[in-house]
Amino acid sequence: MPAKFSFAFPKPLTRRVLLASSLAAVVVIPVALFGLLVLYLPLIQAEAFHAFVREALHRDPSTWAGTQWVYGAALLVAGILLFTFASVSGGIFSWYERRVAGRIQSRIGPNRVGAGGFFQWVADAVKLLFKEDLVPAEADSLLFRAAPYFVVAGMTLTLVALPFGQSVIVADLNVGIFYILAVTSLIVVGILLSGWSSNSKWALFGGMRSAAQVISYEVPSGLAIMTPVLMAGTLSTQGIIRAQGGWPWEWFVARNPAAFLAFFILFISQLAEANRTPFDLPEAESELVAGYMSEYSGFRFALYFLVEWANLWIISAVAVSLFLGGWQIPGVTGQDWTALRGAGALPRVSWWFWQLLSVGVFATKTMVLVTIVIWLRWTLPRIRVDQMMNLCWKYLVPGGFAAMLFTLLWEIAVARVKHLETVSGLVLFVLFVYALYRFFKQTRENISLVVGDHVDLTNW
Repeated sequence: MPAKFSFAFPKPLTRRVLLASSLAAVVVIPVALFGLLVLYLPLIQAEAFHAFVREALHRDPSTWAGTQWVYGAALLVAGILLFTFASVSGGIFSWYERRVAGRIQSRIGPNRVGAGGFFQWVADAVKLLFKEDLVPAEADSLLFRAAPYFVVAGMTLTLVALPFGQSVIVADLNVGIFYILAVTSLIVVGILLSGWSSNSKWALFGGMRSAAQVISYEVPSGLAIMTPVLMAGTLSTQGIIRAQGGWPWEWFVARNPAAFLAFFILFISQLAEANRTPFDLPEAESELVAGYMSEYSGFRFALYFLVEWANLWIISAVAVSLFLGGWQIPGVTGQDWTALRGAGALPRVSWWFWQLLSVGVFATKTMVLVTIVIWLRWTLPRIRVDQMMNLCWKYLVPGGFAAMLFTLLWEIAVARVKHLETVSGLVLFVLFVYALYRFFKQTRENISLVVGDHVDLTNW
């Protein structure tokens, strides 16, 4: 009998291959998606798109009947890119959150599939796709199956008016922030439908809790959003970002004391609307099994968690756009962007590099907030439903009204007192840096008291 032939990499080489492939995936997947967005989305803006129709298709975009069809096809491609970005980023955030949670709770977290367990989100997605899709016998089959898609639609449509860079946006709507507030309401519809159509009292309780929570916290959220809208004088997300500067003291959060308060009101309200801890009452497993998604399984169950983790990016990106300068690069003004682009129908090659840099600035700020949201989830306990409602109606709503009224008076003062916003920005920035220093110093002292001077991060 001939001997069987088998081949296996040596263990050290296997580990290196695994580590290299995982690190490559961590870097390549987000960079490739961002690269596609940076290259594609500026080309579907009005000026560049009309140039494409005129030069590539040899048609007059103002009179040719097929212009809208070509633009519709371009939007379809943009939608596919955005949904892919949301899906992949949601999966990566699920891995990132579990790893951060592991470090916070002195455990490891996912560590088997890929280096650092990076491919765990892929394994989970494959597992859920192959699980049986169950529909309860007494449920409303049509609404039960359709409910998750309302939630996914609300998440995906939000990305249409959400900027990623200076010109990296699907549609710069003049009512962009109002559009975002409107389409996110589809998530409430999906949650209510899932709870009611399941014909389960546990799912219904979860759905009603979620509706009460999300609708309540939309009020302070909307009031907080009015502060940057009044400061910028526009509802366009790009217009609000352009009204800010690149340096921290030029951001809205520092230029107006009320905007500092409005930022925290918006951030807290977004946590509640996204059902994130400490406001995860609709999904309170200890009380409600799994809340409004109790009866779901397989692919549809995965859709709800896809939206939850993709919302990490959305709520952070909205806060960054409204209060933290968005994609603004320090030292680069609107005139600089115009000069970099050039006078031609298509931008210069160097302009794309600056677009990529603006996307990097925006992504860095957003990832900082994503990390804070994850940090809060694994630090704070869940609050009671009465405490949640008291916080909303007794504190956040009056605070939002006060911030809006103060901003109206502040804008009058800014028009009369020269450099008022500059002084406010510098003072609040210095206070923030001092508070950050004290925080890190106290954190270091607390860690030293528990584990000594050496902080072990080798097992990340």
